[in-house]
Amino acid sequence: MSWSIRNTTLLLILLLFACKKDRNPTTNPNPPIPDATDLSDISYNPIAYELPDVFPLPVMDIPMDNPLTEAGIELGRFLFFDPILSGNEKMACADCHFPQSGFTDNLAVSTGTDGIAGIRSSMSLVNAGYFTKGLFWDGRIKTLEEQALLPVEDVIELHNDWESVVEKMQVHNAYPTRFRKAFGINSTEEITKELAVKAIAQFERSLLSFNSKYDRVVRNEAFFEENELIGFELFFDEPNDLPDAECGHCHNAPLFTVNQYFNNGLDSVGSLEEFKDKGLGAITNNPFDNGKFRAPSLRNIALTAPYMHDGRFQTLEEVIDHYNEGAHFADNIDPLIKTKGLGLSEQNKKDLIAFLHSLTDTSFVNNPAYQNPFE
Repeated sequence: MSWSIRNTTLLLILLLFACKKDRNPTTNPNPPIPDATDLSDISYNPIAYELPDVFPLPVMDIPMDNPLTEAGIELGRFLFFDPILSGNEKMACADCHFPQSGFTDNLAVSTGTDGIAGIRSSMSLVNAGYFTKGLFWDGRIKTLEEQALLPVEDVIELHNDWESVVEKMQVHNAYPTRFRKAFGINSTEEITKELAVKAIAQFERSLLSFNSKYDRVVRNEAFFEENELIGFELFFDEPNDLPDAECGHCHNAPLFTVNQYFNNGLDSVGSLEEFKDKGLGAITNNPFDNGKFRAPSLRNIALTAPYMHDGRFQTLEEVIDHYNEGAHFADNIDPLIKTKGLGLSEQNKKDLIAFLHSLTDTSFVNNPAYQNPFE
């Protein structure tokens, strides 16, 4: 065979080999998910978690398909504090819900994992298991399980996708075992976003605040100071010679919320269509719901500043001044919100704030079961 024929043949072989390599690249940009790992040899003995039966809290309604277990709540706690849920792994649920801040972030509006600000303030998760008439400021979600799904894929919040999160959990060095102990799965391929949010919801239902000074007074374990007692009477419009502060209508005990949505006269508008943030109205498409927002719980309220859905008030004093000086009228303003003011004196306002401080539960915010497990 001549030199030219041999080299031509060699060149053809090399070209064919190169083409074959192009069709089957050594580095696959979309590698297959690893084979499922068997978890059945890991012990699965779920222990039911009993919520404390403590007066004055009512009985919580627990979904039949997501009973509370010790392992489920613990898994939920890890997921709640783990930045693995965010696209850049820099932010966790807890970054908008700090325990020491009453599970808020003390910002007027929350900022997501990419540094983009939202339009509303982070709501407290105190006693969230009792929020039976919608979640978020506008009530757009009905259950804690549904709620936990949304932030992961929200481009302003955690900016990720659940498929990526699930893949990371499936190959994680600890989560497969935790999912097995929480839900009895037999292999890593059974780890799903549905189980993840069930665990987060279990943890959130365990966040119970019931040991503030107010609670101890109700249980005859403590006594109010004089200014706290006067503030209590102002708050609940007790029959006496004090003016009515009208607080208890929207923030009634024991939860200090009535799970309803109100226009509390924050904004001056010419018509119901002029509300910049329509709140509940954007969900119901009912103009009469425009400008209505959820009445948040006032438990631990002294820890959760700033206040209102957009964080416009920095202090409790500013909140009380809003109501005392007269709210803005609109066709759907709540009838108990007075546009002519409340007539509270400076001392009345101080007494009312003293009572609000009695709703602070330091044992709740410092509970080891609610802290970051990675620290």
